[in-house]
This record gives sequence, C-alpha cells and structure tokens, in this order.
Amino acid sequence: MATLEDIARVLGVTKGTVSKALNGAADVSSAMRRAVVETAVELGYSRPRRGDEAPRLAVFITNMAYEHPEDFGYDILVGFRKMAEPAGYSVHVIPLTIELEEQIPYEQYMLRENYLGALFLGLSLRDPWLKDFETCTSPTVLYDNRVTGNPRVTYVGADNGEGLHLAVQYLAGLNHRRIGYLSSALGAYVYRQRYEAFFQAMRDNRLPCGKGMARNSYHQHICLDEHLPALLKQGCTAIVCSHDTLAQAVLERCREKGIRVPEDVSILGFDDLPLCESCTPALTTIRQDRTELGKSAYCAMASQIEGVAPSTFLLHTELIPRSSCAAAREEKLTIDDFLERPGTMV
Repeated sequence: MATLEDIARVLGVTKGTVSKALNGAADVSSAMRRAVVETAVELGYSRPRRGDEAPRLAVFITNMAYEHPEDFGYDILVGFRKMAEPAGYSVHVIPLTIELEEQIPYEQYMLRENYLGALFLGLSLRDPWLKDFETCTSPTVLYDNRVTGNPRVTYVGADNGEGLHLAVQYLAGLNHRRIGYLSSALGAYVYRQRYEAFFQAMRDNRLPCGKGMARNSYHQHICLDEHLPALLKQGCTAIVCSHDTLAQAVLERCREKGIRVPEDVSILGFDDLPLCESCTPALTTIRQDRTELGKSAYCAMASQIEGVAPSTFLLHTELIPRSSCAAAREEKLTIDDFLERPGTMV
C-alpha cells in the first residue's frame, strides 16, 4: 500500500506538505492539493483511520426520494444499513448533484472524505461520474446502472427482463393481445432496460410489438395527453407502465375521462410501491423487494472490500395481481367508442 512518503517522493515535496494537502490545510495551494490527491489516487493510497473511527461507507442518492417510508429509496437504504452498521461500518447518506460531480472526480472525493466504498442510487446516464467508474479503484455498487470492464464496480438490481416477462405473460393469460407500454424518458439505464424487455416479452408471447406500441417521455403530461390516447386508438386493451407512479397517473386520467379500469383497459405497474394498494382500483404491479436490494448492495460491497469482484447481483421479481387488471373485453372498442360515451373525452 502506498504511503505519504511515496506520494511526496513522486511530487518532489515534503511528507508534511502531502499531509496538509490531504487534510485541506489553508496554506496549501489548490494546485498542489489537486496534484497530491491525484497522485494519491494513482498510487492507490488509502488514508488510515483513527483507532476509534468506524470505516465509512457512502450512499450517494440522486433523482430518488428516500426520507419517508413511502419513498422508493427508503427501504433500499434501510436494507443496506441493516447489514452495514452491525458489521461495524458507518453509513453516510450524501445527496448527489451534478455540481459536485463536475467539481471533483469521484476517486478524489472518496479519498478526501475517507470513504472505503460507495453505493449509488438514482444515477442517470448523464451523470459525469459514470465515466469515472470505468477506471475507479474504490469498491463501488450501482443500483440499476451498469458499467462494464471494471472489476471494482458491481451492478445490483431486480431482474427487469423477468419482471416484464411476468407482466406480459399474465396479461396474455387474460386474453389481452394488444398490449401497450408507457415509460418515462429513456435517459436512465433501468428505463432503457425495461423498454427493451417489454419488446422481448411481447415476442416471447408471440404478440404484436411494433415500435408504436411503446411510448416514452420525460414529461408525464405528454404520456397522459398524447401517448395514452394514441395507445387506446390502436386498440390496446392493457397498458404496462415503467413504474407505479406513472401507472397511478394513468389510472387517474382514465377515471377523469370515463375510461373504465379494468373493464375497458387493464393497467399494470412496476415496483410495488405502498401507493399501489390505495389506488382506485388497486394497482396490479411487479414487485421488487427494495429491502432485499439494499441488503444485496451491502453484500456486493462487502465482497468488493474482501477482494472478490462480482459483476452483477439480480434479484427475482414477483407479480402482484390486484383489481386494475381483468380479462380482455371481447368487443374491440376504439378511441371513437370512448368518445361517444356521454361526458367522455380523451
């Protein structure tokens, strides 16, 4: 393992200068501090802990609510802490911003803050640190994101392919032949993966799967105002949504417009958030056990710390049938049929 003397020797400075730079002393220039940190990272230096200090793990969270029990990230964080803290680790939750990622490289941040490893929740494909993960040496676990080629990075998530297969197979068993798909924008790895898995599941079940059967947008109102009517106009009798909050919005829009669920159209979500049972009607969905995902993230982290390099941890999904899905109607209603109903407008 590299030492302060090794860093000082490479830079041609004193050990004291290196120590002050790593500890943020005011009398060290920003240029020297950057040079010291970059050299430390390149040499694989790790800062020693005080005797009474627990090793520190970081959980970076962005684009994901996590503070309340009904929030998606809450149970993941609970599962991770249930495993990490009894094992003697100190877990630090850090809201991640683009500004932070652009201000300092990932490895430099980890060294400066003395974190042994990190779990990331909610990353998009636009996050600057994704590029850093290709060469980082810190044990790193990504929930629902994947970086290949670096054994220090592990992908943890639910098996989205299995989940979409369960969804389409279930609807096909209810005699649905025209199934649509609504998604948030494909700027996140997980939404791209589910989008592709939908088409594969449709092919596996020998159902029509033209590109027009799956639609996505960053803006929810476009999904509701444009994409939902377009799918209904194509004669879709069931719609799978990329996540439960979108499915809930679809249920509400259908109720507003006089479209009966599940009599006219079946709606199915993904995640099994607490809101599913309080929807009207209760939302059929694909469950991913978020507490178990958090525990799996810790297992991946612990393996990394011990020198074992798992590539992927995928957990099984489960279909949770509720009252938002029913057998397909026998008559093939079109968007015009909905419009002809008194008080109905799509």
